Amino acid sequence: MATFISHSPADTESLGEKFGRAAQRGQIIALSGDLGAGKTQFVRGLARGLEIPARVHSPTFTLVNEYGGGRLRLFHLDLYRLETAAQFLSAGVEEFLQPDGVSVIEWAERLEDGRWKMEDGKKLICVKIEIISEQERKIIYDDSGV
Repeated sequence: MATFISHSPADTESLGEKFGRAAQRGQIIALSGDLGAGKTQFVRGLARGLEIPARVHSPTFTLVNEYGGGRLRLFHLDLYRLETAAQFLSAGVEEFLQPDGVSVIEWAERLEDGRWKMEDGKKLICVKIEIISEQERKIIYDDSGV
């Protein structure tokens, strides 16, 4: 595990951008953290690293936002409104666990009941954002060479 201390939203975006530059097709990023921690900021940077020109918005009400036009497609999921893996599956978004591009799943901890365990060979990276202060965040992530 690696740790990064972000001192601003721009720092958080910058780390996300590094992830985007290193991303590979089929990769899934499981993103967790409290409301206001900076998950969407991280995804904005990720999109920039993937060279996606669109402005990234949180998909809280739509469940999934898809972004193209970059090096790889980005599938941005937000599970805040789902409480169980069964709701996730019934929402029809299981296909994003085998993305033709990169999937980032906000509130991924909501699926910890084991029903979404990754098959061998999946490129899963876990990223947790903790609030330290109004501007600072502690970002803990699987060290994947980023």
